[in-house]
Amino acid sequence: MSSTEEIRASIDRTRADLAATLNELEEKLNIPKQLGIKAHEAKISFGKDPKPWLAGAATVAAVVGGIALIALKRR
Repeated sequence: MSSTEEIRASIDRTRADLAATLNELEEKLNIPKQLGIKAHEAKISFGKDPKPWLAGAATVAAVVGGIALIALKRR
């Protein structure tokens, strides 16, 4: 059987692991912080090469325009 010190050390390790896991979950579930991180990453990505972002924006504009035309023709 384990000594009292070994049991306490095991409990302390388990508590530390649980605290680390809870901190990771809190980090991932903090939506405003995650949005800020993603926005920062997007700015960096756009600064490195804006072509994919512009192509995506053009695609979205074309799709929205197409939907608007279809809606107007149905009237």
